[in-house]
This record gives sequence, C-alpha cells and structure tokens, in this order.
Amino acid sequence: MFFDLKSYFFAESARLKKSDPLVTKTAVHNSTKESKTLHILNWENELDLFAESDINKPAWKASYTVSTQEGITTYTATDTALKTQYIIVKKQAGNVKLILIFNHTRTTLFGKVLYETTEHLSYVPDSVYKIQKRQFVRLIGFNTYYIKGLFD
Repeated sequence: MFFDLKSYFFAESARLKKSDPLVTKTAVHNSTKESKTLHILNWENELDLFAESDINKPAWKASYTVSTQEGITTYTATDTALKTQYIIVKKQAGNVKLILIFNHTRTTLFGKVLYETTEHLSYVPDSVYKIQKRQFVRLIGFNTYYIKGLFD
C-alpha cells in the first residue's frame, strides 16, 4: 500500500541497537538547551514518533494521494483531520536517503482551540534525525521542543 514507516523504523532501531553509534544529542525545551554525546540505549523509544506516523491502515487507503518523481515519493493527506498530513520519502538505488514527516493535531470546543500540536520530523540514515514540536494547551500555553541527534 504505502511506505511502511512502522516496519522501517523497527528495522532501523534493531540495526542501530546492533551498531551502537555515538550520537551528539541536543534537546531544547522552550529556551532550555542541553547537549550530550552518548550511545542511545533504546532506539525504538528514540524513533517512536517516526514509527507512530505510519499511515498504513486499511481505512486510510483513500485518505492519501501519492506522487512519485525522481526517487521522491510524497504521501499527502486528503483530510485535514488526519494527524499525519504528509510524508516524503527519498530513495536512491532502493535505499532510503531521507524521510520527512509533518503531523498536525487540533482539538476545539465551541470554536476555541483546546489543544494543538505540530510536529516536523526528519530522518537521514546514519547522519541525523530531528524532531521539532510545537504544542499549545489552552490552560498551559505554548511549549516548543527540538531534538537533534547527530551521528558521530
């Protein structure tokens, strides 16, 4: 059906667990920044947001349009209510070179936004992964999160 993100990131987690690369990980929450060089102990957890963006559900078969051009496949949601709005997968010689994902969730009540989150996820195998998340909760306000893992 569509590119299987769940299986891909499950396999990546297993591969990365085995190779145990050193990663410089930077995490920013609002204006608080921390950076460490480390070995990731749980790759499944680390890449979970990517795997959770999988769109391979039978009910969603007609909910995404697919376009392919020069090794780049784009999956675009036809319904703005779906969490995963688009996925871009770039392959070269059959190997994944880049995955970009945009997720958006919004909950309203009586026309007022109660909760809204946007996620920009990017993954370049053996190079870098990024998670950019902006979240609004009516009673709490805005929070921003940024995680970057750079393979050494």
